[in-house]
Amino acid sequence: MSSQMPGGAPGQMHFVGASSTQDDVGTFNGGSYRVSHRDSNTILTVQLAVGCPLVAKPGAMIAMSPTVTLKGAVKFSMKKLIAGGEMATSTYTGPGELLLAPDALGDVTNIRLNGQEQWSVGKDAFLAATQGVVKEYKSQGFAKAMFSGEGLFVYKMSGTGILWITSLGAIIRKDLQDGERYIVDNNHLVAWNCKYVLERVASGGIISGISSGEGLVCKFTGPGTVFIQTRNPLAFSQWLAAHSVAQ
Repeated sequence: MSSQMPGGAPGQMHFVGASSTQDDVGTFNGGSYRVSHRDSNTILTVQLAVGCPLVAKPGAMIAMSPTVTLKGAVKFSMKKLIAGGEMATSTYTGPGELLLAPDALGDVTNIRLNGQEQWSVGKDAFLAATQGVVKEYKSQGFAKAMFSGEGLFVYKMSGTGILWITSLGAIIRKDLQDGERYIVDNNHLVAWNCKYVLERVASGGIISGISSGEGLVCKFTGPGTVFIQTRNPLAFSQWLAAHSVAQ
């Protein structure tokens, strides 16, 4: 068929695959937002109405209107202390404008929660959330903690509202149909709301594979959605270390 390339791949007009998120402007109960300067220097700009609160990751603020009030809170948790999770939160209350950005060179996208689903979010991926979003720090099991790239604990997000997540590099959104499977490298996960199992896909010995981190992947099964980051934090840190030593 003319619509297909050699080997059975779909042609240009029929290609359907992973794509970057396009939702960058929207509203919520008590404000509006704009995600700009994508994909590596992304900024989240939020306009808050009078009395409207927004919870954000500490240190994420770039600037804000003088009419916006900021309050910080610390909730001590032994599991967060051990696993390195954020124990502090910053709450901004309108009216006014608020600019937020991730720590690393990365993207920002939103997840709209309808009160009937739960998302797993990597401990470094949370940026901000509107009122009504519930954030909990929960264990994902020892096996997945060892090899998923996210550690023993991840954020479990539920409730109703908008959640903004961040990445290292650009964010890719992959929507899976019922029964559809998709494989993601374990160090590229950002957020997901579908089931997955850990598998090894690389050839070679188990010892060499574990020592190098090669071949450990997460096989997701739909229905659901997976958000993926285009850069590997571990590999990027190793690249920075190697080049800083070389100089």
